[in-house]
Amino acid sequence: MSVTADESQLLLLAGDQVAPLLEPDAVLDAVRRSFELHSAREGRVFPLVRENLHTGGIFGIKSGDVPSADLLGFKAAGFWPANRELGKEPHQATIVLFDPHTGRPLCIIDGNAITTLRTGAAGAIGLTLLARPESRSICIFGTGTQGRIQLRLALRAMPGLDTIHYLTADGRPDAAFEAAFEDFAPAHSNQAAKAVGSSDIIITATPGSGPLFPAEAVRPGTHINAVGADTQGKRELPDGVLRRVRLFADDCEQSAAVGEGQWDTGCRAIEIGDLLTGKIPFTRDAADITVFDMTGLALQDLTVADMLWRQARSWGTGTRVPWRW
Repeated sequence: MSVTADESQLLLLAGDQVAPLLEPDAVLDAVRRSFELHSAREGRVFPLVRENLHTGGIFGIKSGDVPSADLLGFKAAGFWPANRELGKEPHQATIVLFDPHTGRPLCIIDGNAITTLRTGAAGAIGLTLLARPESRSICIFGTGTQGRIQLRLALRAMPGLDTIHYLTADGRPDAAFEAAFEDFAPAHSNQAAKAVGSSDIIITATPGSGPLFPAEAVRPGTHINAVGADTQGKRELPDGVLRRVRLFADDCEQSAAVGEGQWDTGCRAIEIGDLLTGKIPFTRDAADITVFDMTGLALQDLTVADMLWRQARSWGTGTRVPWRW
């Protein structure tokens, strides 16, 4: 990458500058590209950092590169549950892109909105590849930021869905959530087994503090997007369920280390990118139970961040800081 006058400046993109650049279809394309790059091993994912902090938070770094695209960077992110008491978002993320030829930082981006939308896009890709096309009912655990984007993009990806069951951590209805999806009249439930057993699609988008439903509640033909387990010790799915399913993951090693795969090491996953590239053929039988274990790829963050960086430069968006090197 040759350095121009514009590229000799560090570009800062704050949250209010990021949101207008996040067009859902473009994010979906970028996330799909990240899975395809991972499948072809044209994009590298470096070792994951995920550590508990003395403050009660969790801090992580996801990094990687795409040599053919001169794309290099990382996302520093984590989960600080005490932020809720301050009325703030518990998930925090920052993405940094670098020039791989010089090591000079190119762009620093507020990563919260990127993380939310790219994870939702990954979930939508999983649904279109794995869920039964005729699916009508969906059950979602968690009504926070991630739960809402998962559901919103699920409804967009699966237009046949017309019934929503939802469960909350405190067992109480969520009026704001119901208002956000009022066209579908979401039905609150305190009976996890019943809600799961009457749904074609299950989405688990919680902090991953433990199994959310009994394994026997999952009926044949169900698809599950498991979003919350991304750290050692976190889980959302019950014992025994992985032995009944066809398991898919964004990254097999991450699934086994920090995702749902850590709870049953005898289960082998297929990477979702291998379906997109045709490396591994997949035909869904009507009775198959499928699970997409979503631990989050560094390449998802980097392809979306790269798209935003280029778009911001084209639009003249962001704050430019002279960078001496």
